[in-house]
Amino acid sequence: MGSQVGEVLLYYCYCEVKDPEKLCAWQKALCQHLHLTGKVRVASEGINGTVGGSKVATSLYIKVMLSQPLFKNILCQEDFKSSAGGAHCFPDLRVGVFKEIVPMGIDPKIVSYKETGIHLSPQEFHREVEQYLSQASRGQSDTILLDCRNFYESKIGHFQGCLAPDIRKFSYFPSYVDENLELFKDKRVLMYCTGGIRCERGSAYLRSKAVCREVYQLKGGIHKYLEEFPDGFYRGKLFVFDDRYAICSNEDIISACRYCGVLWDQYKLCSSQHCRQLVLTCPSCCNKGLTACCPVCQEKELKVTSRASGQTLKEECECTRRRPRVPIENVSPRMLDTGK
Repeated sequence: MGSQVGEVLLYYCYCEVKDPEKLCAWQKALCQHLHLTGKVRVASEGINGTVGGSKVATSLYIKVMLSQPLFKNILCQEDFKSSAGGAHCFPDLRVGVFKEIVPMGIDPKIVSYKETGIHLSPQEFHREVEQYLSQASRGQSDTILLDCRNFYESKIGHFQGCLAPDIRKFSYFPSYVDENLELFKDKRVLMYCTGGIRCERGSAYLRSKAVCREVYQLKGGIHKYLEEFPDGFYRGKLFVFDDRYAICSNEDIISACRYCGVLWDQYKLCSSQHCRQLVLTCPSCCNKGLTACCPVCQEKELKVTSRASGQTLKEECECTRRRPRVPIENVSPRMLDTGK
């Protein structure tokens, strides 16, 4: 069970959970019994997890999850996305009860997963993207290919011709939509994210604004798409929220070292002790001591102030200060039409 060789599972299931605390306790006991690490979010609207362990353990985990009466006829084998890894990909196990299983910051009763966009299989999505790129090259597209992940995710990998919002958190996505409603007016929107869960609520929010002609989403997310189209229209690496930071399916490198500009897509944490920003810095620059996310962090350790309660606050670095919370998208129709 505790073998280093294994895999990481990513899954979610939207369903009515009458006793989240009970489900949380059961889930924690199950993961501990199987020696799994990772993160599991439980809410009245369902469950969302990413766990790592030996292949024996992850296989047993899937079997138990599928036999759980709460998920019967809702969750299926195909809903579990897997990648090479193991328990070592996470520092520990964290299982908790939250208001949302994906933090969009809006009450699930106001914007429900039941009002999602139209789900497209990887094959259907592939055909749609192919058609979109073909039309865009001729300046005839009425479609937006929307990446609803964070900027540091799309920076190292994305679909060709996509619109990737410059947002730091998914909870900023609703405000991004509100600030850019004109951009989506009368458009067909093809949405995608890592495993599909952010599109469930994100597409529901976009539909609630009643400005788009149609809203579609990639079922199973990039994970499932890459299983069938490893050399398709998605280029670069797929960012993951564990100690691996990224997994790859093709050899393309679409991002660059923050310091010298050479092609590079392997993230590291900023070397400043109290900073949690990710930085792209190549081996050559690392050897020169350039290991921080920005000059502020590079020149000094971030100062930490203490609250009376004993909690600490980290000083915002230059990267955070210069990035607007929710940017207004300056994308001209011509740029969208050419797929840039």
